[in-house]
Amino acid sequence: MPLRAEYPDEGDLVIGTVTSIRNFGAFVTLDEYGAREAFIHLSEVATGWVKYIRDHIREGQKIVARVLRVDPSKNQIDLSLKRINDHQRREKVQQWKNEGRALRLVEQVAQGLKITPDQASDLFGATLVERYGSLFAAFEIASADAKRFQKENEKAPWVTAFLKVARENIVPPRVTILGTLSVSDPTPDGVEHVRAALQAAEKVDPAAVEVHYVGAPKYRVRVTAGQYKQAEETLKRATDAAIKSITAAGGEGSFVRA
Repeated sequence: MPLRAEYPDEGDLVIGTVTSIRNFGAFVTLDEYGAREAFIHLSEVATGWVKYIRDHIREGQKIVARVLRVDPSKNQIDLSLKRINDHQRREKVQQWKNEGRALRLVEQVAQGLKITPDQASDLFGATLVERYGSLFAAFEIASADAKRFQKENEKAPWVTAFLKVARENIVPPRVTILGTLSVSDPTPDGVEHVRAALQAAEKVDPAAVEVHYVGAPKYRVRVTAGQYKQAEETLKRATDAAIKSITAAGGEGSFVRA
């Protein structure tokens, strides 16, 4: 089910398996590119002077490397192990695992459509990778926002089967954002006005908005949603509702984003 180009681009991070080690470097097969061979020169194995290459790398090892040069005419790909940090390495490994999982989910979609995985790939795989950046991202979006996914894919005949697999297997990603809401009212009914303002904030979306007391007149507003933009919009509507409520009652309100 090939969905990638034949060769990676310079600067890409790739997953590979070390197949052979020499005194001058190591040969690697690229797991994401049909086991195409690449090479890591000794000078790119680690920072500083490398006395024994096997102190840093071994046969059979899975590695994450950065692509330095690509020459399709010579079938040559040069990699670097040292030009990548731990955070980038962890992210790439997780991305690779996610895509492996996504390919298995595509097989389930194919079963539902009664076609082969390769036919499913031809039907929608490349389109989804281009539209969402990866197959796994497509499954996440389908799980989190089915209406959006249907609209963006024009209710194609395979969409129903895809959404079913996404809902059954993917927990939608969640983001949480915070801010501090200040509401006060010195009038005799001020306590009730403050309570009404806080309730106005929570009523915007009871499932997503939480308001917690910090210390008068400050309250922490927490919003959880499937997407960052959605969370930001909900946070704004909630705090605007609280401020509108308290100012209409003669009090004061303000909000500071954490």
